[in-house]
Amino acid sequence: MTVQQEKAELGIGEFVVLMALMSSLVALSIDAMLPALPDIGAELGVAEANDNQLVLSVLFLGLAVGQMIYGPVSDAVGRKPAIYAGLALFVVGCLLSIFATDFNTMLAGRFLQGIGAAGPRIVTIALIRDGYEGRAMARIMSFVMAVFILVPTLAPALGQLVLLVAHWRGIFVCFLLLALLAFAWFAVRQPETLPPAKRIPFSVGGLFASIAETCGNRKALGYTIAGGLIFGAFVGYLNTSQQMLQQQYGLGTQFALYFAVLALAIGGASFINAKLVMKYGMRLLSRWALQVSCVLSIGFLVVAVVTSGHPPLWALMTYFMAAFFCMGLLFGNFNALAMEPMGHIAGVAAAVIGSLTTFISLFLGTVIGRFYDGTVVPLVAGFAVLGIASYVVMHIIERGDSD
Repeated sequence: MTVQQEKAELGIGEFVVLMALMSSLVALSIDAMLPALPDIGAELGVAEANDNQLVLSVLFLGLAVGQMIYGPVSDAVGRKPAIYAGLALFVVGCLLSIFATDFNTMLAGRFLQGIGAAGPRIVTIALIRDGYEGRAMARIMSFVMAVFILVPTLAPALGQLVLLVAHWRGIFVCFLLLALLAFAWFAVRQPETLPPAKRIPFSVGGLFASIAETCGNRKALGYTIAGGLIFGAFVGYLNTSQQMLQQQYGLGTQFALYFAVLALAIGGASFINAKLVMKYGMRLLSRWALQVSCVLSIGFLVVAVVTSGHPPLWALMTYFMAAFFCMGLLFGNFNALAMEPMGHIAGVAAAVIGSLTTFISLFLGTVIGRFYDGTVVPLVAGFAVLGIASYVVMHIIERGDSD
């Protein structure tokens, strides 16, 4: 029986849900934790409220490290062993967090969760590519993204629900159970898609040569930097969203609802981008989105300063929905533009681009989070500055190029 026949028996619906489940572990591990950050900090002896953000930042660090590893490893040993390794590390990280009695142990667990979640997140894309190409792959990825987009909207509500009926450690128990479910489901139902004859022996020299080639390509590196700058603003939002919405604006348990509304703005933009990009192109759409985002952020920064960092909630939500819609247009387009010249080493290039984007955004988002002072001014200023910087980088890349 061939791999394609086995996959057909798996069923397209089951295949899509399984891929989406494994891809969603990253978003779930970030967003479901947001309502629990104050409780974690209080129990584990965190003195400074902004230090609670490290529970998110350290996971991003693990994700950045992990993305660089799993692509080449999966090319060498197969897709299933690489995903098994990632899920196993994620489970170990969950166990460390569940039984953590101090903040350092919690951060170690979160770092392992980040490294582990990078495995299924990266390798599932390669796995889908093994069995599908062209429009068929685009169709599968669209279905996966449709399920994937639901996770950021529902994850904080899941975390809030757990907190209403159990201890914050129960959130990590949920992560653990989902990872074990994904592991068992994947092991039993999904065949290996990369036969031994097509595997590429792992070579440290070859890996570094591919990294050097990716970083040496002006467009690949430039769009990676531009994407990292924009994603850095979003990571800054993730780091401060709980303090800003739940505490500064006193939303309490309604935080999950407001967070979900903003997440839907990004999801909606992703769907609309799929239609618009065929007509207008990635570069033109990206320029428009950046220009609108910069104007909005500069304008709202003035509003934030005039209101002493406490603009009305309706105004803040309106601004964020518009800004996040622009981000939803940019995330996919910048990644595709960075990958455009790297088709001959797509696997390693995707890992390098993903890893560098995460490293850049982690640093910038952490800086924004550390400046949080109980007002929205640092976050909105971060959006404005990083948006302008991204636009400048894009302008430099495309100088002399036609769309």
